Amino acid sequence: MIRIRPVSDLRNKFTEIEQEVHENGPVYLTKNGYGNMVVLSIEDYANLTDDTEQKLLEADKEAITTAKRYTHDEIFNKARRRIKANAKKIQD
Repeated sequence: MIRIRPVSDLRNKFTEIEQEVHENGPVYLTKNGYGNMVVLSIEDYANLTDDTEQKLLEADKEAITTAKRYTHDEIFNKARRRIKANAKKIQD
């Protein structure tokens, strides 16, 4: 279940949001009724980003050793799919 809170709760109810994030995953914050940011634990953030540096090193290596090149759309579509899949894992 997605948890949505006003951004003012971050200031006024930090401890409550912190507990919610650690127990249930990300909390989505709104400002003036519109999505503004997401608060997530360091562990969840690491799950989303840990392999980024390794993947960049692998891409550099492939670029040096092969002639294979990817289009902008191929790269960003793949990245979007991975981000959505990882976000779904965190929510579940």
